[in-house]
Amino acid sequence: MYDVIIVGGGPAGATLARFLGRDMKVLVLDRRDLGKPYAGGFEKCCGGLLAPDAQKMLARFGLGLPRSVLAGPQLFTVRTIDMATRQQRFYPRDYINIDRERFDRWLVSLLPPEVETCWGARFRYLERDNRGVRVTFTVNGKERRETCRLAVGADGARSLVRRALAPRRQPQVYVAIQEWFAVPKAYPYYSAVFDPAVTDFYSWTIPKDDLLVVGSAIPAGADVLGRFQLLKDKLAQWGYVLDEPVRRHGTHLLRPAGLGQICLGSRDVVLIGEAAGWISPSSAEGLSYAFRSALALARALEKGTQGAAARYRRRCRGLSASILAKLGKSPAMYWPWARQLAMGSGLFSLQIEFEEVMS
Repeated sequence: MYDVIIVGGGPAGATLARFLGRDMKVLVLDRRDLGKPYAGGFEKCCGGLLAPDAQKMLARFGLGLPRSVLAGPQLFTVRTIDMATRQQRFYPRDYINIDRERFDRWLVSLLPPEVETCWGARFRYLERDNRGVRVTFTVNGKERRETCRLAVGADGARSLVRRALAPRRQPQVYVAIQEWFAVPKAYPYYSAVFDPAVTDFYSWTIPKDDLLVVGSAIPAGADVLGRFQLLKDKLAQWGYVLDEPVRRHGTHLLRPAGLGQICLGSRDVVLIGEAAGWISPSSAEGLSYAFRSALALARALEKGTQGAAARYRRRCRGLSASILAKLGKSPAMYWPWARQLAMGSGLFSLQIEFEEVMS
């Protein structure tokens, strides 16, 4: 029997396994083959920007980023565009541009040898019995069952573990869609684009090595592809050259509207990272919450699996306060009149001293 089975080997799952691996018997499952360099296939749909809060958590873990996970260019400016009012501003931002797939594999490479991994595994369901929690998954088309004292869902927005718990309140679901383009020139900034005709959240562009990533978070159930095409058409009017698409991918994205939509689990099944709903409702930044929730559960497990869920809940108070702060910040970003006032004031913005930025 395992002490802990972690479903999901991304930043939340890998971080938790790294903390627990020397003291507990741990198994990590993921549908990707995270033990090998990325060679195409399934790819995490993520902008790949490491925000200051996530950088702070890596510092707390005593980690520094290897060169292999970085993507160029490293930029320090966000171009903010309000399509409705045709306003734009430039703001300083200290993001680190990374390759998300290489980043995830680097985190997995830090696992102690005691941690067991099963890559290419697809979680199916879990059951409780008198021994613990039995986790059923498939590998290479064959069904496998393992039992543990504590099962952890770290399997992202579409978490099957969360579905198994059937929480009464769910965060609003968005479809995050990204398309990569070969572009004739480098764009010296990231961008955040607001347009209510596309989404009530936001869209973005991110230079990534020799390509430009264009993305948007669009409410599930809307005409996602139609709205995404509208975004690209409008970006072309702002000087973006999007004639050579390379690839497109997408995923679900959660946006909690209150703490009641965060699901931490109970007893012997708990959730961390975006599977729990830990993601910024203002920016959709999730890496820092993945790290923080993994650390909270690791600390809760220092006294063993018995009662860990209750201890984890108490240790998440700081994350809850952070979500509330982000909810308080959202109106200034997403209420059109408030955003117009904020951008019109020019507060905290930069004056760009070159002529190549097109309006």
